[in-house]
Amino acid sequence: MNHSAIARARGGLPLRRKTLSMAIVAALQLPAWAGANEVSLPRIDVIGGEAEAERKIPGTVNVVTRETLELKQPLSTEAALKSVPGVVIKPEEESAIVANIGVRGLSAADYKTLILEDGVPVAPGLFVGNGRYYNPRIQRMESIEVLKGAASLRYGPSTIGGVINYRTKTPEPGVTLSGRIGSHGYREATLEAGGSSPSGEAVGGLFYTQARSDGFQDKGFEMQDLMIKGGMALGEKQWVGIKFAHYENDANISYRGVFLDAYRAGARFNPAPDDWFLTDRTSVDLNHEWAINADTTLNTLLYWSETTRDYWRFGTVSGSPTRVVDGLTQWNYGNSLNGNNRAFERVGLDSRLNIRHGSFGLRNETELGVRIMDEEMVDQTIQASRATPRTGTIAKDVVDGATSYALFAQNRFILNDRLAVTPGVRVESYEQTRLDRRRSEAQGNRAKTSNTEVIPGIGLTFQAAPMAQIYGGVYKAFGPALNGDALDGLSDQQLEAERSVNIELGVRGSNARLRYEVTAFRMDFDNQIIPANSNTAFQRTNGGKTLHQGLEAAIGYDFSNGFSVDANATYIPVAKFVGDRFNSAGALETPSGNRVTYAPEWVANLTLGYRSGPLSTALSVNYVDAQFSDAANTVAIAENTSGFFTGQIDSYTTVDLTANYAVNKQLSVFGAVKNLTDKDYIASLRQGIYVGPERSFEIGAKYRF
Repeated sequence: MNHSAIARARGGLPLRRKTLSMAIVAALQLPAWAGANEVSLPRIDVIGGEAEAERKIPGTVNVVTRETLELKQPLSTEAALKSVPGVVIKPEEESAIVANIGVRGLSAADYKTLILEDGVPVAPGLFVGNGRYYNPRIQRMESIEVLKGAASLRYGPSTIGGVINYRTKTPEPGVTLSGRIGSHGYREATLEAGGSSPSGEAVGGLFYTQARSDGFQDKGFEMQDLMIKGGMALGEKQWVGIKFAHYENDANISYRGVFLDAYRAGARFNPAPDDWFLTDRTSVDLNHEWAINADTTLNTLLYWSETTRDYWRFGTVSGSPTRVVDGLTQWNYGNSLNGNNRAFERVGLDSRLNIRHGSFGLRNETELGVRIMDEEMVDQTIQASRATPRTGTIAKDVVDGATSYALFAQNRFILNDRLAVTPGVRVESYEQTRLDRRRSEAQGNRAKTSNTEVIPGIGLTFQAAPMAQIYGGVYKAFGPALNGDALDGLSDQQLEAERSVNIELGVRGSNARLRYEVTAFRMDFDNQIIPANSNTAFQRTNGGKTLHQGLEAAIGYDFSNGFSVDANATYIPVAKFVGDRFNSAGALETPSGNRVTYAPEWVANLTLGYRSGPLSTALSVNYVDAQFSDAANTVAIAENTSGFFTGQIDSYTTVDLTANYAVNKQLSVFGAVKNLTDKDYIASLRQGIYVGPERSFEIGAKYRF
């Protein structure tokens, strides 16, 4: 079925026509505004834009800046994050439609790092469902904040690896058109339009991107992304901002990859050509900022989102799941088709009060906060066939819900001009429910469970020298058991939350040319949850302890001749299971000392930059060490009895070359060669092998009216 047919099947006009019409209508309204943008739209930042914001945080801080995004021209948020210290990506396709992000030895196949957009949770379900189903588009991002350490407890849940916050662009007066084309039929066009009121007290604008590609290995997609954003001052002390976003992506991707013989032969066909992963999301964020007085500010964020993920997969022929075509093993698909379809809705309130005061005879910076959130997921499985695609019998119809409340408080005691100590505590309380709509009340169609977590932490910063700030902290982090595990089989599985005690100690410094940061970290993790659908006999239980410890180091230097160098490396010698783990039959499942999956020992990045007048270029090198794809630490790549592939993924190095040239103040052109050396590598394993994208080319231009 083509994209237009998909849209018609959903009802009404294709979304790309609807959103384009909305964009044109909104753009026609903007010329009524004029003048400079003088309003800073309120939002909740993880780090903040103040000059000294990073130095106040008792933890590791990394920011992917707007300048870096413009120079490197990543196709996805994952591509933008892969050069951040401590981060490892488990690629599935070059457009990164689903998220696979690991931090500090936590598996990139799990979801133990909180991901936000403008302070709002990105995962469709923090408590009720998988967090991989929505990955924001990079085209509307201004920068990316990455926070690790004790300051993470201001947010939650799932902050074991830290917090990643995507910051969207702020409207600027004028209209900008940009576009790029590339390998595999890649085509992208973006419209940015903005303006302000004559008084400068109100701003607004829109950002619209449409992109499509035939895709590496013919894994094509068609994507639309619209963001409308604006705000205004309410008197002299209050500001309000609103953001509306709508996204849709119809992607010809699957959980299935190619077989080993096909990979070795350099095959580039789609291993599941009839599978479709259909995603759309609508969201509204409402921000309010009130400067109560010179020392007190209240920020309140109200957010709502609705996300759907329809995943239509063809099953293989029973008894003959594979076939040989032209001498290569391929999946042998039959006529059975399943729709694994999920719909999420979330509404939440996050309010934070910041106070500067002189209690205890000291300078203090206090932050108090509350979050109330309600989530719901409708999880359906539809049994269809090739003859009647995307319609059929409902085989599963479950509604998962979660209501959560969080309170947090922290105080930064500024003991003197060099030393500050920041203790804090967060309390998370939540109740999860499940309703099976295919059962009657008499059959027992409901289940529920609840939990409360107290999460303390303390951090410090000490300015030992002008170029050396020491920082460190100890804090507890947690991630909830999701409904599908906690309430599997419509009974409370008595699962405790995943918990970790995190410790880090580091030093950082910078001047006009030099910048550096070195951090040692340890995560003592217990109660890892092994999902019920993990294709293993070890199910519905807390899986025991893991230990993660290592070192991050980053350095950058700007030379006087236009050249610059930025390098970082993450060394994680320990990312292991602690204690033997046994399955429900009493057999040894994972021996103590085995390495955690998708947690390479080394990850390193090097960027050589050059700027001369209007020209900016960068040569970026990314190294990922060998990693295991299963907890048994299988070495040889092979298919197991459940159809999943396991084995050790070899190390690989990729090189990207990017350039940007400003023709004049209005026009700039850019280009990129990704995987410059055409490295052939295995990116990850699932039901088959995900192949790393081959060498590709992109060229584009941006014009500002």
